[in-house]
Parts: sequence; structure tokens; C-alpha cells
Amino acid sequence: MAEFDYNSTRILVVADDTLARSGLAAELSGVPGMAVVAKMPSLDVAAAIDAYQPDAIVWDVGWDSAAGVSRIVGLVGEGPPIVALVHRENGLPGIAGLGAVGVVYRDAAAERIAAAVVAATQGLVIVEPELSASLSGGASASPRDEAERGLTAREMQVLRLMADGSSNKAIAYDLDISEHTVKFHVNSIMGKLGVHSRTEAVMNATRSGLLPL
Repeated sequence: MAEFDYNSTRILVVADDTLARSGLAAELSGVPGMAVVAKMPSLDVAAAIDAYQPDAIVWDVGWDSAAGVSRIVGLVGEGPPIVALVHRENGLPGIAGLGAVGVVYRDAAAERIAAAVVAATQGLVIVEPELSASLSGGASASPRDEAERGLTAREMQVLRLMADGSSNKAIAYDLDISEHTVKFHVNSIMGKLGVHSRTEAVMNATRSGLLPL
């Protein structure tokens, strides 16, 4: 596992699929401020919580989202907050009974998942917009007025693409602008949010409600 400092968010990665588990752990270990303390199948979660004392759990529920969510509810009681990764096409029936704080798609970028983890540790309920209508009990973080933070409409477009893990080159292509202009917007965003990296910008925006997931 990657080394981490005292201020890192300690993450327990859970997935029954071996490749998904290893891949997810590797991706999250590469995000600044994230420390994967262990990775394991769902059957070992209860013991792992006591052994590793994670700040949050990132749980890939697999292809059968409904069955995976049932396992979360059954195996984890009043433990650390959970960010559940669900399959985009299957949706999530019965989300009202979900024992997880975050619900993010399995194919989300590592930075997006990390932002959901940070939000979860701050007590926010983060749910993908397409799934939030099914959620009863608790509301997802509402976006803050863009003008309140001083970000322009273009900067918000760039910020959303940053949250999806897009590179400067990809953002330039998507918005039909130059990479130089993208760099200018990224630097402006970081300056206005008072951060020093792209990941910090996404985390800060998510935590404040400016950038809902």
C-alpha cells in the first residue's frame, strides 16, 4: 500500500472481484490525500473495520447493485461512512434503504471518488444526480450559487471536467479552446478556491457544495 501522512484520509477498499479491488486500490492510492489502508472482499469487512480503523469505506458493489447494497446494509452497522460504487446501467433500486453515504458510478474517475470520500467524512450525502430522485431520507449536497465563489460559467465548466478526471488536453478538446486557456482557467479556479492542486480544487468544491456529484 502507498505510504501516507497523518492528514491523509484512511480508506478501506471493498470489492468481491479481485481485479476491481486491486485496480480501485491502485487508483485511489495515486490521489493526494488518500491512503488505502487495506483492500478485501465483502465477507471480511466487519473485522477489517476494527483492525484498520478507516475513515471511510469505498465499496464496489459489483454488477448487481441491488444485491450489493443489501450486503452493505447487512454487514456494516454504525461504522465509518461508505461510498458505494454502482453500475451505471443497472441503477439502484431501493436506494432509500442504502447504508452508504455516497453513491458514485463504478466508472467514475479516481478524483471524483476521492471527492465523494472527503464529502462523506464531512457528513454530506453525495449521490449521482440521476439516482438522487430515488433517495428518500437525507438530501444530497446542494450546489452553491456560482457567483458566491466568484467562478465564471466557463470556470465551472472546466471544474466539472476536472472532477471527471479530464486532462487539460481533454478539457481543451471538449470545450474547443486552447490548452493554454485551460491552464489559465485551472490556475484561476485554484486561486479562487485557495488550493494548490487540481485534486484539492475538486475536493474543496465538493465539500462546499459548489460541485455536487
